Amino acid sequence: MRNMEVKAKRKALRFFDFKNTTMLLLVIYLAIFLVYPIYKAFAGSFHGWNPLIDKYDFVGLQNFKDVLADKLFWSSISNTFIFSFFAIVFRVVIGLGLALMIYSKMTKVKSFFQGMFYMPTITPLVAVSFVWMWLYNPQFGLINKVFGLDINWLNNSHYALPAIIIMTIWKDFGYATVIFIGGLMSLPDDVYEAASIDGASKWQQFRSITWPLLKPTTLFVVITSLITYLQTYIQILIMTDGGPGTSTYVISYLIYDEAFVKYNFGTASAMSIILFVMIALLTAIMFKVTGERKMTP
Repeated sequence: MRNMEVKAKRKALRFFDFKNTTMLLLVIYLAIFLVYPIYKAFAGSFHGWNPLIDKYDFVGLQNFKDVLADKLFWSSISNTFIFSFFAIVFRVVIGLGLALMIYSKMTKVKSFFQGMFYMPTITPLVAVSFVWMWLYNPQFGLINKVFGLDINWLNNSHYALPAIIIMTIWKDFGYATVIFIGGLMSLPDDVYEAASIDGASKWQQFRSITWPLLKPTTLFVVITSLITYLQTYIQILIMTDGGPGTSTYVISYLIYDEAFVKYNFGTASAMSIILFVMIALLTAIMFKVTGERKMTP
């Protein structure tokens, strides 16, 4: 009996030692890769900061004043919201539409279609961007060939941003499709059976049952998409490099340009703080609005 108690205590000690070690490593990881970068960006936003010439001079709010007075910053904000709005709307609409089709009509091959539509989502964005650059090529690109067009997509200020939005929608709608299928699978069947008995059409069932019950899922897709798209810059960096001119500058690309091209780390840090506040405010507003709607009788 004594030996069993000793063994139990040893096991408990090993467990707590492992648990404490894991927690310590997690805290260290978060401190190094999350807390410190946020602190450094916040502190840097109040300094004239150029690591190439070892400059780190306190300037107070001057970086924020310069950013808010910069026309390129505001045009980048405008492009960011245009990009995010259309990408999110079409991601939700296409994702939900395909989820409804797969769930209701193709149950036997549901896993196949889920995987097929999700494939672009897990494909590296860099590779997808290069493929779509080829598709948009004005001389031999398939898009112009198939549709009989003569458009220089990525070198025309009117078409460059829409072209990137189309590519982003194609790459990302599979994520929404899979999430919405998961939401549809969680809906209660008895509600639909009762609605069918009452003579409700498919559209009436969607409008009165499916859509209201899927609002939490939709909110999740919209918020995660918003956070992602407000930080978009990789496809823009590869496909247009912000051009032609500055027509495809978005806020994250502008931050990249200020920090790693112009080495104005102080200005880039101020922009990063503004972007962080924007994301936090928009997310809070969306939660508040949807919460109030749920409370409304």
